[in-house]
This record gives sequence, C-alpha cells and structure tokens, in this order.
Amino acid sequence: MSHSILGTGSTGNPPRASPGRPRRILLLHLPRSRPGLRSGSTMDPLLLLLLLHGLLLLPLAALLLYRHSPPFQFLCKVAFFNCWIVALATLLSPVAALRGRSVENMRLLRAALLPLKRLYGIRMRVRDSELLRLPGPFVIVCNHQASLDLMGMVEVIPERCVPIAKRELLYLGTVGWACWLSGIIFIDRCRRDAAIEVIARTASAMRQENLSVWVFPEGTRNPGKSMLPFKRGAFHLAVQAQVPIVPIVISPYWDFFSPEEKRFTSGTCTIRVLPRVETLGLSPKDVPKLTESVRQAMAEALAEMSMSDHRDQDMEQPLLGPGEDRGSPQGQGDTARSRK
Repeated sequence: MSHSILGTGSTGNPPRASPGRPRRILLLHLPRSRPGLRSGSTMDPLLLLLLLHGLLLLPLAALLLYRHSPPFQFLCKVAFFNCWIVALATLLSPVAALRGRSVENMRLLRAALLPLKRLYGIRMRVRDSELLRLPGPFVIVCNHQASLDLMGMVEVIPERCVPIAKRELLYLGTVGWACWLSGIIFIDRCRRDAAIEVIARTASAMRQENLSVWVFPEGTRNPGKSMLPFKRGAFHLAVQAQVPIVPIVISPYWDFFSPEEKRFTSGTCTIRVLPRVETLGLSPKDVPKLTESVRQAMAEALAEMSMSDHRDQDMEQPLLGPGEDRGSPQGQGDTARSRK
C-alpha cells in the first residue's frame, strides 16, 4: 500500500507500525514570522515620515540651487524655453489648423514668443525700424547666434513675412506642425537641386502673394565675434524675385547668455535695421558680389554694436529670477536705481 506525503494511506487511516520498527512521523516546518512584522503590514511610519519630509525639501533645494548656481539656472532657463515653445505649439496648432496653412498664422506664433523676453528680463532695443516699412515684398537677412534669435525675430518681423528653416524642423512633432501651418518655408540643405526648386517657387510666391522672407544666411548658429561666410540662397532668391534685401543685425548676447560658461541672466539686446540693398536689374552672375557686400556691411555693424556697453542700460526685472547677484556692486547699483 502506498503512503502519502503526510504518512497516511489511500484510505485515510494511519498505517500500522510494523512490530519491532519505530514509527516515523513527518512534520511540516513553517517559517517563523520576524518580530515586529505582521502579515500585510505597511511601511514603517518613521520611514514614511522621513520620505515625506525629503519630498517636501526637494523644491526648496531646487530653489536654492537655482538662486546660487549659474549652471543650474542656465539649464532650467534653457529647458523652460524649449518647453514653452512645445507647449504653445501644441495649444495653438489646433487653432491655426482651422485657418489652414497661411502666413496669417505667423501672428499666433509671434504672440506665443513675445512674452519670453519679459520672463527672462531681456530688454529689446530696436534701431531704425522704419526701414522695414516698404511697399512691396523683400528679403530679410539676419545674423544667427542662438535659439534666442527667435525673440529678436518676433520683435521686428513685419506683416506677411515668413522665415526659411531647415527641413529637419518639420519633423519635430507639434512644433513642426505649427511651423508648417504658419507658412514657414522648409528647405533641404543636403539636396542642392531641391533647394534651387524651393527658391524658384518662393520667388514666384513673393511676387504673386506680396510675401516677404526672413533668412539666416550663415546657415548655422554662430556665437563668435565675426560672421561666418554667407550662403547665397537668400541672395539668389532676392535676385530672382527682383526685390530688395534688408539686412538686420542682432547684437551679441555675451553680457547675459553664454552656453560655454553656462550663464543665462537678464540683459539688453539691440536690433539694428540697415538700409535696404536694391536688386533690380541684377542677374545671377551678380550674386557673389552682392553677397559679399551685404555681409561686409553687416559685419561692420556687428563689430560696432559689440563695442557698445549694454550694461549701463536699465534692465527689466525677470520673472524667472534675478539676472545679477544682488550682493555684487552692479546688483547693488541696479537696486539703488530701482528704489529711486
């Protein structure tokens, strides 16, 4: 007869012990519970209290770090800048979609970016803005230093004007969708034949739709003291459309923005509009000389603006935090002026 694990037979009766042999009993050993722990008990209240206090101290620690660590403040401000653009693009895209792809949607994009200068305490000074009041379309060429150029662009961009941007921007989710709905022109810099076709179509649209175009002819960001060589696409566009070129120079951000030094404070930015350059009667063979002459004029204006002292100007108080240390002589001077 077979025996079960507990030592019982198939009939359920205990087996009889054989004469002269000891009876074996199998015992089940259950694990003992640890002292102080009960089945289904929650986390120790003391540990939970310490964890809660730690979570409450995190915002305070972040605030202190933001106030006293320029690199951390730089990262926070750059992150906020990018999050602001993504959030506003997500919110405004459905509104812009009701109108469809139109240059009129640039007003929404401009309205979304204008508050950033106050949040960061950046004062925009525009010189000779009346030179932008032209009766017909034109091509704006502007130096390109950093993503902050967007704030300068929306400060002076005229009505019915759209930027030319690299095609990769089109694939940045809701940001790309918002740019497309705003009529921004995308160009593939890796395919020369496709870029030439885009320039030809844009030149035709400028004449037919009274459309102006904003171009960064350096082709990439350049925070240096001198300008990079200009790409000729903007100048071919102006010559094909037979429209004037209006150069715009944005002063350097060195006083308040430096990715190398991880510094992002408040400051003053000057935007200067230069006299227009006519292209009427010019042909494609004149483009190299035209490109170099415009670049030279802009480089001279940038050098002149770089030498000017921006720190003697009154700065707007940023909402995202102080731009200067109030304990420094300059910060104390700013405080004294504000009290007056």
